Amino acid sequence: MKFLVSYLKPFKWKMLVGFLIKVTGTVAELFLPLILTHILDNVIGTLDVKNVVFFGIVMIICAAAACGCNIVANRMAAKVSRDFSVKMRKDLFARTLYLSSADTDRFTIPSLESRITTDTYNVHNFVSMMQRMGVRAPILLIGGLGISFFMDARLALVMLATLPFIFVIVYSISRKGVPLYTKVQKSVDKMVRVVREDTQGIRVIKALSKNDYENRRYDEVNISLSKDERRAGTIMGSLPPIMTLLMNLGITGVVAMSAFTVESGASSPATVIAFIQYFTLISMAMMVISRIFVMYTKCAASANRIAEVLETPESFFVTEDDSEPNSESFISFENVSFSYLGRKNNLEDISVSVPKGGTLGIIGATGSGKSTFVKLLMRSYEANSGSVKINGRDITSYTREELTSMFGVALQNDFLYADTVEENIRFGRDITDEELIRGAKIAQAHDFIEELENGYSHILAPKGTNLSGGQRQRLLIARAVAARPDIIILDDSSSALDYKTDAALRKALSTELSGSTVITVAQRVSSVKNCDIILVLDNGRIIGKGTHDELLESCPEYREISDSQMGGAFVD
Repeated sequence: MKFLVSYLKPFKWKMLVGFLIKVTGTVAELFLPLILTHILDNVIGTLDVKNVVFFGIVMIICAAAACGCNIVANRMAAKVSRDFSVKMRKDLFARTLYLSSADTDRFTIPSLESRITTDTYNVHNFVSMMQRMGVRAPILLIGGLGISFFMDARLALVMLATLPFIFVIVYSISRKGVPLYTKVQKSVDKMVRVVREDTQGIRVIKALSKNDYENRRYDEVNISLSKDERRAGTIMGSLPPIMTLLMNLGITGVVAMSAFTVESGASSPATVIAFIQYFTLISMAMMVISRIFVMYTKCAASANRIAEVLETPESFFVTEDDSEPNSESFISFENVSFSYLGRKNNLEDISVSVPKGGTLGIIGATGSGKSTFVKLLMRSYEANSGSVKINGRDITSYTREELTSMFGVALQNDFLYADTVEENIRFGRDITDEELIRGAKIAQAHDFIEELENGYSHILAPKGTNLSGGQRQRLLIARAVAARPDIIILDDSSSALDYKTDAALRKALSTELSGSTVITVAQRVSSVKNCDIILVLDNGRIIGKGTHDELLESCPEYREISDSQMGGAFVD
């Protein structure tokens, strides 16, 4: 909860003004029963109409002041809560984007999604309620008790006797709230994960007629969430009725006690009426305080989850390296090993060097470490041992901006968003129209884009579902090459292309982007056969390295792949 204070500091003056306005309105509300008692005890009996009208007008003014001040204060509270939550969500989203891949794996994408949505909503609601009711309720409680003691101490003591029981119950139940709602949010994470997986794979689910299976899978997480919510709701929901019972017992005690005091002449009926009104205000205040405690437990659980992300230490460090540029070894891996879980190496003792403008092909079975190689090069993960260098410098010596500006990347499962074709290729970068079209031509995408209804202004559906698989991949390649990056990474990004288009793409890359170093990760030999260097990976190890002709002679596994793909080795 400490981080909330830092987010609320910029709004302290607005909150102070809202607090003062809320106090003014609440104090005006507290005077109403007192004025009514004065009218009943001291004004009505005089039969002075002017006096009655005067105090009636005073009551109207107090009521209007209470109403007006509460409306103004509530509007200010809503604005502060809105601006506060906007800033918090923005920072949380930005921090999420800059999390390392390892941290993202640790939190999981569904959990990060629910933290940005559900958790920030819970915190927003609590901050809003604290400004609206967190000020009013304590004033009504303390002010009501103070005036009650002033009017009749004996009746006030009867009422006060219930408060210790209420505080004990509120404290005991609220302590259980944070772990309960933390568990609820974890169940929300699981449900978000299933929904996310199903929406992404809806076509496969329908194609394989697995609707019933996915319904059952969703039911499992939905029922689990329902159980956690029911348990939290049952325990936290018991607080209001218990408080209502205790407050009603207090009112009963006050009424019973007032019967004796009125009969003995120690109190007047008007005092009892006012007293019951104050007790009602105090009861309402206590009910609001109980709601605040319930919302606090939700907020505390959510705030802790948000703080986990915001306070995750920056893992992207920058070291010093004064090595001279080396175009002959522009990209180099030197005895690099890496493990995702710290048990078995996913890459082991990888060494390779690629010159400036050279081409590197990586081929191997699924799970052989091809994509892991690319992730280490882009520094999505840190190598456990060895070094990765670009242009003679260790990649840890580059700032984030320097490193990312070198790359143009097209991944097999990359994303397209609901916008124009042009914006999906430009991707928010300062790329001219000429560069954009040139990139589309290199990616063999220009012709089909021109045939779309509005050409480059054609609006894509989310994830580009209104395009074919090959068209999507060509747009992603166009995005990667449009800015003429130093390093182009094509990670299985041409798997949906026919051999002719794939060959035309590789030819355009070699002629139009001869100064860029191209790394091609592929499953088929035709995509890598013309590369200067080809790595054959198996279980994270290099089992073959060389040109296509060299590997046909020296690497049985590569030769087997080439032979099994029949014409793959002969496509130019």
